[in-house]
Amino acid sequence: MRRAARFFVVPAVLFVLLGVPGSAAPRPYPGVIAGLGDSITRATNICCHAGSYPARSWSTGDDQSDGVLSHYERLAVQYPRIRHHNHNDSANGAKAADLAAQASLAVAQKADYVTILIGANDLCAPSASAMTSPADFARQVGTALEALRQGLPRARIYVSSIPDLYRLWSVLHTNPKARRAWSTAGICRSMLGPAATGTQRRAVVAREAAFNRILAVICAKYRNCRWDGGAVYRYKFSAGQISTVDYFHPGPTGQAALAEITWKAFH
Repeated sequence: MRRAARFFVVPAVLFVLLGVPGSAAPRPYPGVIAGLGDSITRATNICCHAGSYPARSWSTGDDQSDGVLSHYERLAVQYPRIRHHNHNDSANGAKAADLAAQASLAVAQKADYVTILIGANDLCAPSASAMTSPADFARQVGTALEALRQGLPRARIYVSSIPDLYRLWSVLHTNPKARRAWSTAGICRSMLGPAATGTQRRAVVAREAAFNRILAVICAKYRNCRWDGGAVYRYKFSAGQISTVDYFHPGPTGQAALAEITWKAFH
């Protein structure tokens, strides 16, 4: 598989963001956490039965028996005042276009620790040609980050890279149960669909590289925003870390790994 080039032309909208002023100094001790993003942050289909299990989320989860040491649980040990102030504002199927509305929820909740993981659904279109464009993705993410800056000027914002979708196909495409689940449910057809070609998958790889670069560039414009440096994208997860409900979302050990990787990248 030929990997996408490391550099691409940054959409013009990003250059507008160069003039965005940074946020104020963050509060020393976080008291409210909000998790923004899609079904990965909602811990959808993590195991056993279909559905969302936000209590087991890598970001805001509070189930102490699940083996996932979430950001919230780690923070609660250091800063007890954050206990019972964990908000999972992510939504199944969310795209970058939905991020601004989630940011508004975080503002209303007075969050001062915000995690963002978005982009998989912008890539997982019916076909490679239907993916969100880089320009639209940049504008939508930029709008959400600016809403957080204005509404939560002292919040810490942590932006994760998007997990490697090609890796998901690579480790599971020979598994008949996975192929059946992907085909039956129409999961991420641009990458995992039975009709997806090598050329189409390469297009998804290239667009994911573009999206991750956009996330990094936009986050860098804000004093209180930290990017994971591509740590989540680079993580070589195994087939055993993927949900056996849909063979798409992280399973229990996948959520645990996501919590560990992002915590180390952000702190």
